[in-house]
Amino acid sequence: MPTSLNDKLSGTPNDPGVYLMKDAEGKVIYVGKAKNLKKRLSSYFKQSGQKEFRQTDLKTRVLVKKVLSFDTIITRTEKEALILESNLIKQYRPRYNVILKDDKRYPSLRLDIKSQYPSLNIVRKIEKNGAQYFGPFSSSQAVRQTLKIIHKTFKLRKCKTKNFKQRSRPCLNYQIGACLAPCCLNVDNKTYNEIVKEVILFLKGRTPELIKKIKKQMTSAARDHDYERAAVLRDKIFALEKILEKQVAVTTDFKDRDVIAIADSPEISLIALLFVRGGYLVGKMHFSFTKTISTKAEMVSAFIRQYYEKTHFIPQEVLVPIPLEDTCVLEDWLTAINQKKVRILYPIRGEKTQLVKMAANNAQNSLKDLTASTDAAIDISVRLQKRLRMDKMPERIECFDNSNISGTEPVAGMVVFENGKPNKSLYRKYKIKTVDKQNDYAYMAEILTRRYGKGEKSKPYPDLLVVDGGKGHLNIAVSIIKKFKLEKNFEIIGIAKKDAARGETNDKVYQPGRANPVNFGREGDLLLFLQKIRDEAHRFAIFFHRKRRDKKSIHSVFDTVSGIGKKRKEILLKHFGSIDRISKATLEELISLPGIDRKIAEEIKKIE
Repeated sequence: MPTSLNDKLSGTPNDPGVYLMKDAEGKVIYVGKAKNLKKRLSSYFKQSGQKEFRQTDLKTRVLVKKVLSFDTIITRTEKEALILESNLIKQYRPRYNVILKDDKRYPSLRLDIKSQYPSLNIVRKIEKNGAQYFGPFSSSQAVRQTLKIIHKTFKLRKCKTKNFKQRSRPCLNYQIGACLAPCCLNVDNKTYNEIVKEVILFLKGRTPELIKKIKKQMTSAARDHDYERAAVLRDKIFALEKILEKQVAVTTDFKDRDVIAIADSPEISLIALLFVRGGYLVGKMHFSFTKTISTKAEMVSAFIRQYYEKTHFIPQEVLVPIPLEDTCVLEDWLTAINQKKVRILYPIRGEKTQLVKMAANNAQNSLKDLTASTDAAIDISVRLQKRLRMDKMPERIECFDNSNISGTEPVAGMVVFENGKPNKSLYRKYKIKTVDKQNDYAYMAEILTRRYGKGEKSKPYPDLLVVDGGKGHLNIAVSIIKKFKLEKNFEIIGIAKKDAARGETNDKVYQPGRANPVNFGREGDLLLFLQKIRDEAHRFAIFFHRKRRDKKSIHSVFDTVSGIGKKRKEILLKHFGSIDRISKATLEELISLPGIDRKIAEEIKKIE
């Protein structure tokens, strides 16, 4: 059996298939497909007895040096290779492949068209349940702004399905003419479905088509002397035209298409995606990757497979910035998913070329911003390492803070910063379980024990552990970490607030074994960075504490009010968010909630 890469390469067939690159430990670090396995693998390695990457790309050349062996799997067709490659990437999640992050990052709008009276909801997970999805949107702010426009322009119901079923009287939206109140009134299904169709047209970027439709309705209403309805339709047209003014017309053929562009640097590769609907640019997104062996064409191909496998909408055309080797295979695959013909085009002239250039400019700008942000984070991490005299750069920082009021509902929060940025998916909440009396030191000891006292399960460890507090909290942290013999795994610091009474002007950072706080000198931005992390931990812990306190308070405060049980307490807290907001609510606001009549609302107002 051949042992060297050169011998393996010489024995590789010229058939289509998949190759798996492995490191010194035998771990799969890259999976690729090829129409001709031998030709593709030869593009990585010279057959000269030495491993050497032919291409001039420094990043790829460095990564390929990690490859110690490879395996191949022969398939009958290139399409089979494409499917197998996708499955193997999902199985191994290789370090140097292009792998999109979970779609749950990006919010979408969900319209349950199976419901008698559909409504829009913001979701982060797209499911195959018969509902229509619109998006994904680049941020929660963007999706909420879109939802706000829809609720203002269309009389779609606003209440959640749970409240919709429980409501006994119309809410304020009905009173101000923003909803037809299908929750309580007998609303004609045909009338409501017309509203739903208008919302779908709007969300699909068919605003011009929608305006034409409403203009016909307005003309018809005026002809029938229904001037009140004509005026309502006129106002809706004005609102939609105002929205249309903010949209950019980029093509004259009014087709739906997505436009892909790629930009890269030695450290980061970025793919930008523009959404063109009905000839109008309606949105954009970008996806970044830090380590990949893939060529640009392979990156675009991998992106298309992963993105459109999960998205709810595939347009008629996908424009790409570079010719793809597997265009025909990808078109067949997309057409099979979409059940309509989908074309992948590499335009070389005309307005489609301008779209690709526009996408390229967006990709370059996004890469520039991302690179600047990354460089700044690296710079501050390098300087923090030097200032704190750490053995390694603090790429992962964990910070803990406690929160309680006189010992009631004590909790703690852990926040995690990676490469200078918060990673909220790694945040953790802790309820204090073993400490009966108020004792901040005991709280900290319990939480650190639960975080780092699980042996191998406690990994990954941070590079820097930050505790909110002075020398006392720091000493507790050091004792816990020494107890588990982890003191050589990471550094520990405590950050205490300034004492204005003593004339202190800055917060203080303490390290074990040092009597005086760290002197940051002219590098005040390092202290600000640590304060930012501490403040985020403080905010997170307080939010968790308030949530638990309010939940407990509402059950005790309203126990004296006749007619308020567990369900009504939950409805009140869910709607208003806190005891304070409930007490400040008007009678009308209280009565608008399901199950709250005037008598109960008046009882609630008595306990202000």
